[in-house]
Amino acid sequence: MTQHIGILTSGGDSPGLNAAIRAIGKSALGSGKQVIGFRDGFRGLMENRTMRLDRDVLSSILTLGGTILGTSRDKPHRMPVGGTVMDMTDVICDNYQRHNLDALVCIGGGGTQKNAYRLSQRGLNILTLPKTIDNDVAMTDVCFGFHTAMEIATEAIDRLHSTAHSHHRIIVVEMMGHNAGWLALGAGLAAGADVILIPEIPYDMVKVAQAIRQRQLKGTRFSIVAVAEGALSRQAYDVIASYKDKKAKAKESGNEKSKKKAEEAIDEFYRGRSSHALHLSQQLEEMTGLESRITILGHLQRGGTPSAIDRVLATRLGTACVRYIDEGLSGVMVAARGEGTEAVPLDQVVGKRHVIPAGHALIESARRVGTCLGDE
Repeated sequence: MTQHIGILTSGGDSPGLNAAIRAIGKSALGSGKQVIGFRDGFRGLMENRTMRLDRDVLSSILTLGGTILGTSRDKPHRMPVGGTVMDMTDVICDNYQRHNLDALVCIGGGGTQKNAYRLSQRGLNILTLPKTIDNDVAMTDVCFGFHTAMEIATEAIDRLHSTAHSHHRIIVVEMMGHNAGWLALGAGLAAGADVILIPEIPYDMVKVAQAIRQRQLKGTRFSIVAVAEGALSRQAYDVIASYKDKKAKAKESGNEKSKKKAEEAIDEFYRGRSSHALHLSQQLEEMTGLESRITILGHLQRGGTPSAIDRVLATRLGTACVRYIDEGLSGVMVAARGEGTEAVPLDQVVGKRHVIPAGHALIESARRVGTCLGDE
């Protein structure tokens, strides 16, 4: 009997999504399967909005950015419907059966892995692929989308060097990376940023200003500061750590009121950080006497044509995914492992995050070339 494979893309868009869709689709069609795409992530699966993925559709998407299927951040168990947030898991399971799916491939970041895991617990045959420019999905060597974003951020810093040098300014470049600093550290190293601030290393403003003043004393009257959006000062780190500790204790004791209060405090803290780069820039200007300007790369990092590396990685993971389906595997994420792949059970992926460990080779390299990381 013909097998039927479903594909959806969920969460933020990322370079390489179409390459992954193409790889899964062409590999599946080549072995006699039928492939259907669901539009706009889990919402499209719930609303039964589909797209037939045949050879004509797949033939021209390898180099395209974004995703031809569309995406959303809707969660199956908490989905807005008619102004009310509802659990639509049963509807999603019904639509899975309606299309006689033998497997559903969910392509996304950490949130998608969690949502896919919930569906696998309901008995659906689920496989996932890890994508995110933050490179923070656990249990995989790398996520597709990261390399392209790092190239874009590197080029941006390269271009900013000339204006920083010409005007003797500090330029603060904010890039994505809420909880992981892979993007800021990689692009900062590649482009020769003078200061790199990442979530994994709480920074001291005095030390950052001192590093910039030392450059002034040596005759260099400009500096580039690469900062991840989730980078925290030591003071801010201690504040958020106390909120998280309260949340953990409330959860352990079953005190829902205290847990909710801690969650609200955490949300309020992050809402107030929308002007973090601006505040950092103003502080540096006051502490160093140099003019300071900010550039926030934002969604620029996620757009455009995927790099060759991301296309190859997405193709490698996508074709391996179909091989795992043929082997009867489900409830797994297709992880990049060395030059190959590995099927990692989803319960080993969810609830974890791939962050830069202390003493990582990139951190050591940054220190050895004299880059300030804000902590020493």
